[in-house]
Amino acid sequence: MNFSSSLITVKELHDNLSLQNLIILDCTIDKVGQSLQNEKLELIPNSRFFDLEGKFSDHTVNLPHTLVNEKTFSDEAQNLGINQDSIIVCYDRWGVYSSPRVWWMFKTMGYNNVYVLDGGLPSWIENNFETNSIYFQSTKKGDFTADFQEDWFADIQVMLNSINDRNKTIIDARSEGRFNGTSPEPRQGLRSGHIPNSKNLFFENVLDGTTLKSKTELKSIFEKLTNSTNENIFTCGSGITASILAFASTIAGFDNIKVYDGSWSEWGADENLPIE
Repeated sequence: MNFSSSLITVKELHDNLSLQNLIILDCTIDKVGQSLQNEKLELIPNSRFFDLEGKFSDHTVNLPHTLVNEKTFSDEAQNLGINQDSIIVCYDRWGVYSSPRVWWMFKTMGYNNVYVLDGGLPSWIENNFETNSIYFQSTKKGDFTADFQEDWFADIQVMLNSINDRNKTIIDARSEGRFNGTSPEPRQGLRSGHIPNSKNLFFENVLDGTTLKSKTELKSIFEKLTNSTNENIFTCGSGITASILAFASTIAGFDNIKVYDGSWSEWGADENLPIE
């Protein structure tokens, strides 16, 4: 079974809860300055915790939640009981925040049968669907094997090669103030401004509260920034909200995408890299 879109509704998920190879991942992380840690834990039944900031982040580099290597990703996905034939649904407890990041991670690791739950837990609760407060612990290791796809991934060199390439559009998901250097960066030691020739689209502008805007609305937003033949490279503060834009762009039909994994946490810290 494959869903018809990478974005699925809570009703679609609810109707398919009995699928044997369904894996539901809670991908929640804290937002900058906001946390759910003191909130009562409510989960979609049979949720497994995808530890985005712990097990699935590379702690050998001094950057927040950058992508781990193939072997680590494979090992940790197997520990969650994920198989090569799993249907993976990513959600978060904010609505749509960190779940697109995990969608992008699986895509980058060569796995396509992965989906984002529109509206996440808030939409699930609004529909009066059942919740619980205990994570499902897999007792059986999966056989998932990562296969890194560089087409989905941007590093510093890719960014430097893209700055003056008219066939590429760099889109920054940070707020207008941070993009223009008029608001402070939330992380210490980062310069203000943006990558040369990049465009700004604040990630909240593709959301309608806790859900993604409609495909028609998203198409209109991205048509103003890029065209269907360009490669679109998304950046932000640390790679999380860039993934929201990357996901939204694919829903809008602009699916030639990369996410700059280090984002401004890397670029803004390096005095040798150009900024505007």
